[in-house]
Amino acid sequence: MSGQHEMRTLIEKLLKAHREGGPVAYTALVETRGSTPQKAGAAMLVFPDGSQAGTLGGGCVEAEVKRRALELLADGRPQLLSFQLDHDYGWDDGLICGGRMLMLVDPIRPGDDVTYYEELDRLLQGARGATQAVVIDAERAGLADATCVLLDESGTPLAVRGDGGGLDAVLSHLRPLVERPRPYVDAGVSYLPHLPRCRLIIVGGGHVGASVAELARQVDFDVWIVDDREEYCNPDRFPQAEKLICGNMEDVLTEIDVTPDTFCIIVTRGHNHDETALLHLAERPARYIGMIGSKRKIRLIFDDLRRSGISDEVLERVHAPIGFDIGSQTVPEIAVSIVAELISHRNLGGAGETVVGCETRFAASGSQRKGAERQRAAEKS
Repeated sequence: MSGQHEMRTLIEKLLKAHREGGPVAYTALVETRGSTPQKAGAAMLVFPDGSQAGTLGGGCVEAEVKRRALELLADGRPQLLSFQLDHDYGWDDGLICGGRMLMLVDPIRPGDDVTYYEELDRLLQGARGATQAVVIDAERAGLADATCVLLDESGTPLAVRGDGGGLDAVLSHLRPLVERPRPYVDAGVSYLPHLPRCRLIIVGGGHVGASVAELARQVDFDVWIVDDREEYCNPDRFPQAEKLICGNMEDVLTEIDVTPDTFCIIVTRGHNHDETALLHLAERPARYIGMIGSKRKIRLIFDDLRRSGISDEVLERVHAPIGFDIGSQTVPEIAVSIVAELISHRNLGGAGETVVGCETRFAASGSQRKGAERQRAAEKS
């Protein structure tokens, strides 16, 4: 599924084309079955000259969607297109896997009402959650095929593109946003969620912090950096950061805004700073708190915090050592393992997967993934 940043960029381009008086087709993958090169939520714009923004997975399917989109731009209404990845679609690209892909093509011409996309843009720009509900079975949903309903994070309908009839079927099968991180289909409607952007507070602007910040921004986290050294906490070092907070860590972390959608990771330059940071963050209402370090360092810090009055129940929430065990050795590899775990907790509530050799298994909690080699590398960083 398209990330929020990617989707935000697509909708900005769509609205810009419309303001400038040009037609544009919005296309989206709304349902998949079996093995497919892309999953529901992928989106693409098609312009009259044949150019595009975004992708639906490439290959013959994307080419056919583009061809049909260009036809509909000239004269047509929104349509659903179904593709079976068999000898007709996929042979030339090695995609013979038996999957099915259902595409929405929505042609937008000068003078069309684009309130639906303006509202979607507003939600995405504000980092708010939203859901696009697309009717894919008119009989079951009670609305015309290709009708699109935009709902905010609370499930309130904001705009409809297409059939403006009753929305009972759409609303009755809508799950709370926290329970629908992935697209799903129910009662003839495809629900495509856009999760709200989450704040990531990185305590420590060293090598690991810098590498994590770069990756985290690319996957739609709003990055805040906390450090007590100006040379490690400045716009040149962190051009992607939403906020830079330089000052005494104890003072800063006492006052910093931590919400239930905040992720916090502790990657400072030493044991004492890590302990100070965890002391001030452990009892805050963050969705995720993680700390880098060896098993020995973590044990010592936890023992100190217990003596300071931090309960075992609170410490159990802390993911330490942080990151999936991928045998990390270098700083970039450590950053990949950390950001992968952050994505898993944001998108799947932590139920990610780790692959060991040819075996795939569900990842355990942070405290259970203790890769010795990765931790030795982390201690040196």
